[in-house]
Amino acid sequence: MVRLSPSSFRRILLSRILLLSIPVLLVGEYVTYRKARSTLLETARQNLTESAGRKAETIDQWVNSLKSNLVGASESAVLQSGSSKSYQTLIDQLEQRLPTDVDCLQLTNLQTGKVTASTCGNQLIHSLPKNFWRQQQPQPLSLNKNLYKNSVYIALLWPQEKLQGKGGSLSLPVNGANREAVNQKTQVSLVLSAPVYIQQGGRSQLRYALSLYSALPVQTSAPKGSLAGYTVVIDQDGTILAHPNIDRLGQNIDQEADAERLKSIVRRAIGGGQAFLHLFSFEKNGVELLAGYAAVKSPLATAENDKWIVLAVTRLDYALSGLEEIQQVLLILILGLVGTSITASLYLSRDLARPLEQLRDYALTVKSLESPLMVPQNLKIREFDQLAEAIDSMVERLRSWAEELEVASEQAQVANQLKDEFLRNISHELRTPLNGIIGFLQFVRDGDCDDRDEEMEFVQRAYDAAIHLLNIINDILDIAKIESGTLSMMLEMVNLTQVIEEAVDLQAVQIEQKGLNLILPTMREEIIVYVDPDKLKQVFLNVLNNAIKFTDVGTITIDVGFESVNLNNGDDSNGNVMYSMARRNGAKDWVVVKIEDTGIGIDREQQHKLFQPFVMVDGSTTRKYEGNGLGLAISRNLMELMGGVISLYSEGINQGTTLTIALPMKRLSGGGVKENLVMENG
Repeated sequence: MVRLSPSSFRRILLSRILLLSIPVLLVGEYVTYRKARSTLLETARQNLTESAGRKAETIDQWVNSLKSNLVGASESAVLQSGSSKSYQTLIDQLEQRLPTDVDCLQLTNLQTGKVTASTCGNQLIHSLPKNFWRQQQPQPLSLNKNLYKNSVYIALLWPQEKLQGKGGSLSLPVNGANREAVNQKTQVSLVLSAPVYIQQGGRSQLRYALSLYSALPVQTSAPKGSLAGYTVVIDQDGTILAHPNIDRLGQNIDQEADAERLKSIVRRAIGGGQAFLHLFSFEKNGVELLAGYAAVKSPLATAENDKWIVLAVTRLDYALSGLEEIQQVLLILILGLVGTSITASLYLSRDLARPLEQLRDYALTVKSLESPLMVPQNLKIREFDQLAEAIDSMVERLRSWAEELEVASEQAQVANQLKDEFLRNISHELRTPLNGIIGFLQFVRDGDCDDRDEEMEFVQRAYDAAIHLLNIINDILDIAKIESGTLSMMLEMVNLTQVIEEAVDLQAVQIEQKGLNLILPTMREEIIVYVDPDKLKQVFLNVLNNAIKFTDVGTITIDVGFESVNLNNGDDSNGNVMYSMARRNGAKDWVVVKIEDTGIGIDREQQHKLFQPFVMVDGSTTRKYEGNGLGLAISRNLMELMGGVISLYSEGINQGTTLTIALPMKRLSGGGVKENLVMENG
C-alpha cells in the first residue's frame, strides 16, 4: 500500500486559501445580488401601493371637482334667467373656465328633449332619466348638502370601439360632430348632468339639464424603470373600467388568466385593505406583474359600500430593471476579487511559512514546562512576535493554572461534600414531619384510636408536623427567591419595639415549655425604623427560635441600645459591617438589638459558616437539634435588603451565643411611607 507523504505548509496554505476564498466570494456575490433584488422588489411594492392610493385619490378628487363645478355652473344667473340667446356663449365660456379636462359641455331642454347649447354638436350626449330631479327647487343646490349629493346624475360613457353590447347601461347615439371626439378617447368617460332651474313667477322651475363628459384620468403606460405603474380600474362586480388595452374594457376579471388573485384583490380592497400582489394577468405570454391596489367610492354608487378598485400595475422585469447594471458591476467585482485573492495567497503563503517553521522548531525542542529554551524573537511580523511572547507567558500561566486547578479541585470536593451533606439533612428534615403526618393520619384512618380525644390529639400532631413541613418549604422557597433576585419587600416606618414584642409573644410558649428565663429590655418610647415589618419579624423569629433550640437551661436576654457611626473617620479596616453599611446608606444613628443565650455556643472556627445557605455546623442526619441550615442565611439577606446588618459571636462551645441585629433609625415626620422593593442580584 502506497503511503502518501504529508504536504508542506506553504502548499496547503495556498490551496486552502484559494479553495475557501473563491467559494466565499461567489456566495457573497450571489447573496449581494439576491439582497439587491429583494430590496428593489420591496421598493417597487411600496411605491406601487402608494401609487395606487394616489391614483384612487386622484379619481375621487376628479369626480368631486366635476360635480362641484357642474353644480356651480348650473346655478349661473345667466342660465337661470331663461334667456336662451346667450346660452351658447355661456356654454363656450364655461368649457374654457372649467379646471378639469371636459370633452363636451351641453345644455339640454328637458321638456323638448333637444340640445339648446353644446360644444360638441347637436346630438345628445346621453339620454337623461325622467323625473330624476324635482320640478321645483326651494333653495340653491350648493346650500343644501343632501340636495347637492343627489342632484348630479352620473353614467358611464364607453369608447366608440366598446359601444357594442353596452347599450344596456348607456344609450349613446354617436354621429355627426361628437363621433370624432368620442373615437379619440380610448378610456371610459363619466357623463354628469345637473338640473337648471329658471325663475318664473317668483318660483324656480326645472327647465334644462347641464351635462358634460370627461375621460377617466388614468395612466395608460408604465415605461421600463417606472415604479408608478399603469392604471387599471375595476368595479366591485369585476368589470374592467380602465386599462391600457382597449380590448380589455368591459370584460370581467373572471375571463382573466389570474382571475382568483384579481378576485382576492377586489375582496381585500372592498374590505379596506391597501397593499400589493403578484399577478400573471393583463399581459401576453404570462408575464409576471406587480400590482398595488386601493379602493375608492364608486361615482355611480347607489349604496355606501359600492367601490371602484384602482390598481397600479407594472411588469416585474420593469420594476427590477436596475438589476442589469448591478449584475455588470458584480461580475467585474468578482473577477477582480478572484485575481486579487490568488495574488495575495501566493505572498501570504510565503510570508507565513518561515515564521511558523521557526515556531515549529521551538515547539519541537520544548519537552516540559521547565524547559530553559526561549521562543524565537524578531520574526519580522508583529503578530508572530506577539505569538512568541504569548507562548512564553503561556508556560507561566499554565504553571499557575495548574496550582489554581489543584486548589479549585479541593474546593469543588468540599462544595460537593456540602451539597451531599445538605441533601441528606434536608431529606431527613422533610421526611421526619412527613412520616409523622402519615403515621398519625393512618392511626385515625384505621380506627386505632381509643376515643375522640385521642383522635383529636393525633390530628393535632399531624397538623403541627404539617406546619413544620410548611415552614421548611417556605425557607427553601425564600432562599431560592433571594438567590434569583425576585424577593419582594414592602418598606415602611415601623415601631421596632412592637415587632420585638410580637416575635416574643409567638415564642413565649416554647420558652415556657423549656423552662427558660427570658429577660426583656424596658422600652417605653417608640423606636422608628424603615423596614418590612413581616420580614423583620421573620428575622427575630429565626434568631429567637435558634436561641430557644440550642439552650436547654439558663437565660435568653434581649437588649436594645443605640450607636452613632462617624462617617468621616474612614476606618473600616476591622471589618466593621455596620460602618460599611452606614457608608452605603448614609445612616449615622443606629439601633442595636442583641439576643444573648446561655446555650451550647459555637466553635469560633465554625462561626463563619453559619450565614451561608445550606450549611450547618452539625451536618449529620442523627444530630440532636433539628434545622435545615437556612434560617440565618435568610435572615442575613433580609437584613441587607432592609439596610441593616446581622452578626454572631460566641466564646466557644458551651459558652453561649450573642447575635446582634443593627438597623438605621428614622425620624418620624408626618404620615407613614411605604415603598415596594424587589431584590436584585448582587
